[in-house]
Amino acid sequence: MTDYGRPIEFGIFLDPAAAQSATVLDTIELIDQLGFDWIGIQDHPYNRAQLDAMTLIGMGLARTERVRFFPDVATLSLRSPAMLANQAVTLDLLGNGRFELGLGSGAYWDAIVAMGGPRRSPGEAYASMDEAIDILRAAFDGARSVDHAGEIYELHGWRPGPAPAHRIGIWLGVIGPRALALTGRKADGWIPSMSYVPPAAARLSMENIDTAAIAAGRNPADIRRVYNIWGGFTDTPPAPVDEQSGEFSGSPAAWAALLTHLATSVGFDTFCFGVPSDPDLLRMIASEVIPAVRKDVDAIRS
Repeated sequence: MTDYGRPIEFGIFLDPAAAQSATVLDTIELIDQLGFDWIGIQDHPYNRAQLDAMTLIGMGLARTERVRFFPDVATLSLRSPAMLANQAVTLDLLGNGRFELGLGSGAYWDAIVAMGGPRRSPGEAYASMDEAIDILRAAFDGARSVDHAGEIYELHGWRPGPAPAHRIGIWLGVIGPRALALTGRKADGWIPSMSYVPPAAARLSMENIDTAAIAAGRNPADIRRVYNIWGGFTDTPPAPVDEQSGEFSGSPAAWAALLTHLATSVGFDTFCFGVPSDPDLLRMIASEVIPAVRKDVDAIRS
């Protein structure tokens, strides 16, 4: 059993569909009104059917009061660390500290190359993440000047600024062992998706993260664990959790049982639902699933 004891939070993994841009903005406002903690926006700049993630986050921050945002995850191969730092700080300032940075190296290399980006080998993709964290953290933490001579990036006398409204977290959307160890050493959070990393694999991944964190003198509990979950809502009652499965469908009570298990036995603390932007469904999650999970997690922990 793994439970890091962190507060349990909930969000929506939002589809930034360009054809429904007005509906997307209305959904963002509703998510805020319903009391969700987070909105994650996928970042696929090469997808002609999607709005730009960072621009949409800026619009979302302007139309909400409390919900926090993060790109889920920003494509590093198409967004240089220095420019990404400036974007992140601006969003955080304008949103009064409601922005965190989800980050991934990139995956759809043909599409990335078509936009003029690089085709990186696994080793180069890892190095880009490692170097980007150092560059971003220097900017977020108020460095007056940044010099960096690495395998991927070179900066000479860059003067970042202004300072963000709060210490922006850097959360990695990674899967491989080296990148998981990098998460443990340097990052503030981990963002896998259940469809790619089912619970059983997530357990092993968390061990990798924790081992690296401890070796670096860090407390594993300081690292946020965000789970993107897709599935459906049916009348199926709660049943034993299949930790090998990357999909889930069930009743609100079954969802609550699953998320409670993932929080108290696997170690996740933040759940982002990849569900249709249906107002009734969002209201049902907010009124039936989330309170039940919080109640059950509190009972187990106490």
